[in-house]
Amino acid sequence: MAAKVFESIGKFGLALAIAGGVVNSALYNVDAGHRAVIFDRFRGVQDIVVGEGTHFLIPWVQKPIIFDCRSRPRNVPVITGSKDLQNVNITLRILFRPVASQLPRIYTSIGEDYDERVLPSITTEILKSVVARFDAGELITQRELVSRQVSDDLTERAATFGLILDDVSLTHLTFGKEFTEAVEAKQVAQQEAERARFVVEKAEQQKKAAIISAEGDSKAAELIANSLATAGDGLIELRKLEAAEDIAYQLSRSRNITYLPHGQSVLLQLPQ
Repeated sequence: MAAKVFESIGKFGLALAIAGGVVNSALYNVDAGHRAVIFDRFRGVQDIVVGEGTHFLIPWVQKPIIFDCRSRPRNVPVITGSKDLQNVNITLRILFRPVASQLPRIYTSIGEDYDERVLPSITTEILKSVVARFDAGELITQRELVSRQVSDDLTERAATFGLILDDVSLTHLTFGKEFTEAVEAKQVAQQEAERARFVVEKAEQQKKAAIISAEGDSKAAELIANSLATAGDGLIELRKLEAAEDIAYQLSRSRNITYLPHGQSVLLQLPQ
């Protein structure tokens, strides 16, 4: 009796385990920000895109392919040429995501690694096309216009593959060694020209100052001559007295001056 009970329990447990395995294989989860495409072994890729949550499928017949539909960044470096045949190194940063409704077509025609197959090729194509319209100087001075043109053309091109570009920006822009050296030489020449112009302007200002100073001296001499003609030698005697007074004042403040009485002999006791 007990053996039959245990045998029944064992069969029930086995049936429950098999049923649990079948149910578990018939369930799959789609995480937040993801979508699923169903591949059916008999009918191929289904056109229905499955949203987030837990869903059922036919075990061993259907298989879910999960796609990340959140925006993801990618850097694409490109070496191309400008309008004036200068080598340009550009790195483009792209923020992309797939169009959820076009995931079955993307999986069928491109594959799960659609970003690896599509983005490098179309980015290189668009950058070469846009950069060739500008010369090296314009790429620097009109960088915003270049970035906008690349963004518009690349967004339109990516849409044909079912991709949305949320942001496109130029993060790195450099030129070849020859062009860089030419720019540096030009900057040095401009600095030398500015320095030379400053020297010329300084000499011109000094010349003007010398002329003004000479005119002032001439005017002062003229005034003195007129004063002498009017007052005679009195002005000269006044200047002599003023100079003598100033000299006496300066000598009185010096410690190295000794005053001797006038008309008297003074014996100094000096060591032999």
